[in-house]
Amino acid sequence: MQNNEKVRCDWVLNDPIYIHYHDNEWGIVQHNSLKLFEMICLEGQQAGLSWITVLKKRDEYRRCFFNFDPKKIIRLSTEDIEQLLENKGLIRNRLKLNSIVKNAHAYLNMQKKGEDFSQFIWSFVNGKPIINHFKDKSEVPVSTEISDNMSRELKKRGFSFVGSTICYAFMQSMGLVDDHFQNCFKKGC
Repeated sequence: MQNNEKVRCDWVLNDPIYIHYHDNEWGIVQHNSLKLFEMICLEGQQAGLSWITVLKKRDEYRRCFFNFDPKKIIRLSTEDIEQLLENKGLIRNRLKLNSIVKNAHAYLNMQKKGEDFSQFIWSFVNGKPIINHFKDKSEVPVSTEISDNMSRELKKRGFSFVGSTICYAFMQSMGLVDDHFQNCFKKGC
């Protein structure tokens, strides 16, 4: 069976980047704290835009933000951000770019206090994925009580661009919830 014959979630655009993301990343359980940090930052870049926009720019974000190493990110100066605002490979929004630096500080503060980012994130779902059984995108919520709580707690810790809708998308992408549609070949994988 060829890739284009597989039944996927109906939100997947007919774009090789999107198809690869859906088939190989979206909804796969992720416990690595740095990968979770990268994705919460990237999800925040999406605010008001389509996810494909972020996916197409993800490699440049990784390059410019040191593969999302918080210890390196916090060294970025105001001048560095000004230069990044000129980079067409990024979403050139000052607040969004500054949020990555702010989030790196928050992440490191959690570490200093002995709070593991992965354990913190997974605590919202009691350490195991929530399996939903949606048939199409009309059934999928944009936020839940859990994403509301996650958003609130991330903000308390100093994170930004982590509203409830962003948190729910993050939960979907990192496998905290399995929202692959019932007919999708990835359901339950």
